[in-house]
Amino acid sequence: MLNTKIVERITEAFPFTVDKRRLYDPEGGPTDIFGLFRSDNGQQVGNAVSAGYEPHTTDDILALTEAVSHRFDGRIEVKCHFRDGHYVSIQPTQEERLSLFGGRDNVFSRYLLKGRYNGVADTVVGMFRDLCKNLAELSQVEGTTTSIRHTSGLRPKMDDLIRTFQELEGSWATMEGLIRNMAERKVRIADFLNEIYPQPEADASQRSVTIHSNRTELIVNRLMQEHSRLGLGSIRANSDVSAWLAFNAVQGYVQHEKSRNGDPTRFDRMLMANNDPVVKRAETLALTMAS
Repeated sequence: MLNTKIVERITEAFPFTVDKRRLYDPEGGPTDIFGLFRSDNGQQVGNAVSAGYEPHTTDDILALTEAVSHRFDGRIEVKCHFRDGHYVSIQPTQEERLSLFGGRDNVFSRYLLKGRYNGVADTVVGMFRDLCKNLAELSQVEGTTTSIRHTSGLRPKMDDLIRTFQELEGSWATMEGLIRNMAERKVRIADFLNEIYPQPEADASQRSVTIHSNRTELIVNRLMQEHSRLGLGSIRANSDVSAWLAFNAVQGYVQHEKSRNGDPTRFDRMLMANNDPVVKRAETLALTMAS
């Protein structure tokens, strides 16, 4: 069972239901299409659905969280967010964290429940890095995602959910091995960044040149600060660093510093970064160089 504090945190974050309501045509006639709406403010959620669609509930999110919590013997911390669906990040408490490298560069598994209103609830095994506050997914690691179809209720299926999430545990061991591989291989900073963000063409506008230069400076500065905090000495743009640090510098820039429209929350930024094509290219390059 989840402890009371975790239950309260989730129910306080989602103090509403998402209700299915029939949609009507311009003349007021009923259609076979339904919309999803929040009960507290009437805001539309997700996409239109069919008559057979079953919206998941906060109780279902609690059931999924409880199933994942078995991975950490129930000793977890959670963060919650809502944007067209329920998002809950689940990580071990400070005492339960797994340290791969020792010192300050601690990396530990962190599950992300994505209760999106598109027919599927996903759970992804990600990683959180203390040093730079990055929450990233390695999308090329097999077995890091499992999907739960919407049904009429998940709590009676708790044993099946626990078994499903136990199958994800093996992906963390695979991810750990890849991280160690990246940490042991060196890449030249300038070459790595030029592969991710190619140099502007000779006839490029001054604005394009400035954007490229400023972005490179931000990423290199992030790398320099992390290198220094780890006690690895000073570096420059033409220095060699581990593929692990190079990947995290790009991922950290995209998650924390890349310009975004509107005013996204920190959780939004994390979700955007994990779906950003630049981060995926950096992952591919880092893994290739580390192989």
